[in-house]
Amino acid sequence: MSTFMADRTFTLKEAQTLLPILESLLRTAIEGKKLIEEVDAEMQEVAHRIFLNGGTLIKIVHLARRKAEREKAMQRVKDAVAEIHATGVQVKDLDIGLLDFPCVVDRATVLLCWKLGEKKITHWHSETEGFAGRKPIDERIAKAEKKSN
Repeated sequence: MSTFMADRTFTLKEAQTLLPILESLLRTAIEGKKLIEEVDAEMQEVAHRIFLNGGTLIKIVHLARRKAEREKAMQRVKDAVAEIHATGVQVKDLDIGLLDFPCVVDRATVLLCWKLGEKKITHWHSETEGFAGRKPIDERIAKAEKKSN
């Protein structure tokens, strides 16, 4: 990954503009993660049944197909997360769909924070606080512009 993208910062407006495409990628990753968890639970169930019965007939074709679906889902998740990261946006939590956008305010970096389901970006937190320290966006953050070098 290029260091340029990793160091990218966003104004509130830029971050807001990216939301539709990021939301779509995030949903792809979340759906993939759900499928992986379902298949894992199925495989555990089968292993448990085999253990309890001291061996059992299993539907090999079905299990092989589910394993292949899991592999594809894993690739979709990796690709979607990589695409989000390539924009400079950070994926913080796939379970709740949490993204952070680095933003420079008064020469300090803060994180604009957006959670899947929110209509727009309305919160921010410092780099050390995380989701629990979310605060409503104020004038200072809303007005922060990119500094030209």
